[in-house]
Amino acid sequence: MRNVHSRLFTPGPTEVRPEILQAMATPQIYHRSPEFRELYAEIQPKLQKFLYTEQTVLLFTSSSTGAMEAAVQNCVKKKCLNLVNGAFSDRWHEITATCGIPCEALNVPWNVAIKPEMVEEKLASGEFDAVTLVYNETSTGLMNPLPQIAEVVGKFPGVLLLVDAVSAMGGVKIEFDALGLDVCLAGVQKALALPAGLAVCAVSDRALKRAEEIKPRTYYFSFPVMVKSHQKNETPATPSIPHLFALNAQLDAMFAEGLDRRFGRHETMASLVQTWAKRHFGLYPEEGYWSRTVSCITNTRGISVDDLNKTLVKDYGMRISNGYGDLKGKTFRIAHMGDLTVVDVRGLLGVIDTILGL
Repeated sequence: MRNVHSRLFTPGPTEVRPEILQAMATPQIYHRSPEFRELYAEIQPKLQKFLYTEQTVLLFTSSSTGAMEAAVQNCVKKKCLNLVNGAFSDRWHEITATCGIPCEALNVPWNVAIKPEMVEEKLASGEFDAVTLVYNETSTGLMNPLPQIAEVVGKFPGVLLLVDAVSAMGGVKIEFDALGLDVCLAGVQKALALPAGLAVCAVSDRALKRAEEIKPRTYYFSFPVMVKSHQKNETPATPSIPHLFALNAQLDAMFAEGLDRRFGRHETMASLVQTWAKRHFGLYPEEGYWSRTVSCITNTRGISVDDLNKTLVKDYGMRISNGYGDLKGKTFRIAHMGDLTVVDVRGLLGVIDTILGL
C-alpha cells in the first residue's frame, strides 16, 4: 500500500520535521559504551533548562502511560487523590486503582476545569499523600489551572503533586522547580514534535526520597532503579537510542528558536483556531480554560467530521482529529502544537472554510 503523508493537525502524533527523522537514522551505538554515556550526559542539562529545573529528569522508553504508572507506583504511600475531568485523567485513576494503590477520584464534568478550592477541600481531610493532575486534557482541549492548584497542594506538607503534561510540555512554559512539582511527565509525540516511543519525566528530590521509602512495586518503572543508572549516564534497560539522538537535536532546535518565542507561537496559533471556532462553531471547555495546544470544537453545525477528514486527507493532504470517546462526532479537535506554524494553521482553517462553504 502506498503511503501518502498527510500533514498532521492531530493532537498526537504530531508533525515531525525531516531533520528530526534524519537524526533518528543516526547509526546505532552500544548503550553501555562511552559514546552513549556522552549522549545521555549531553541531553540532561538541556532537559533541565527546558523544564526550568535543577532536579532529575528521567527518560522512559514507553508511552506516557508508562510514566503515569511509574508516578503512582513510586510516590503514593498512603492514598492518592486523582483529579478527573477528561479521558486521560480518568485513565490515571484507572491506572492507580489497577495497581492496587488506595485512591479516590474527584470527578467533575469534562468541560469544567479542576478549581483550586475543590482540591483544597479534599486535601483538608488529611487522607491523601499524593495528587494526580492532567495539566492539559488532550481529550477535551481544556487546560487546568496548574499554578493555582500547585499553590494549594504546597499548603499540605507531605502531599506530592504528580502532573501529566503530555499535550502541554513543549508548547507551554512549565517551571518545574518554581511551581513545586514532584513529577511532570510527557510523551514526546505531541508538543515536543518527535515520533512516539519516549517519555520525559522530571522528578523532584522529595519524590525520589518517597520512592526509596516504598516497598518496590515495579522494576521497569522503578525510580530508584532508574536513578541508579541515571547517575552513571545510563538506563537500566536498553533505551530507544534513535529517540535520544532525535531528542538531542530537537532540544537544540527549540533553544535556537527561543523557548519564549516557541510558547508565544503556540499562543498565537491557539488564538487563531479558537477565534475561528467561536465564529463558526463553539468550544467545548468552559471559557477561560482553553488549551494553548489543542482546541476541542463543539460540532454545532452537525457536520460529518469523518467526511471532513476524508476530504482533507484525499484532496489537501491534511488531517485533523475527531472527538475522543463519547465526544466523537459531537466535537472535533484541531491541534496547534509542536513545530506547526501560524502559516500552517491559517492554511488549514482556510481549507476547512472552502470545504464547508463557511
